[in-house]
Amino acid sequence: MLPRTLLLPLHQTLFSSSRAIPSVSRTLFHTYALNTAWRAPGASAARPTVQKSLKSGMGFGQVRGMKVRSSVKKLCDGCKSVRRKGGKYVYIICSKNQKHKQRQG
Repeated sequence: MLPRTLLLPLHQTLFSSSRAIPSVSRTLFHTYALNTAWRAPGASAARPTVQKSLKSGMGFGQVRGMKVRSSVKKLCDGCKSVRRKGGKYVYIICSKNQKHKQRQG
């Protein structure tokens, strides 16, 4: 946030005749003016977007967990059920399609 000493001259310049504006529109104008006036020109460029990161070669690594369901079932012939954590959880793991991973919970 900017120091109050920098905002005070701007506030006095923008709102010197604020009595003529109704309070609701004055509040909306005040919020809009501060949001647009104090944005850094390169602030949006500092945050990489998906397209920029893919173009520059910094692609995201897809991290996929597993589905958590109340009842798990085998979805194909590559799926097998496994009990882990002392028999507390039943897992379905698949050698053919990694999207079939499930955990009962």
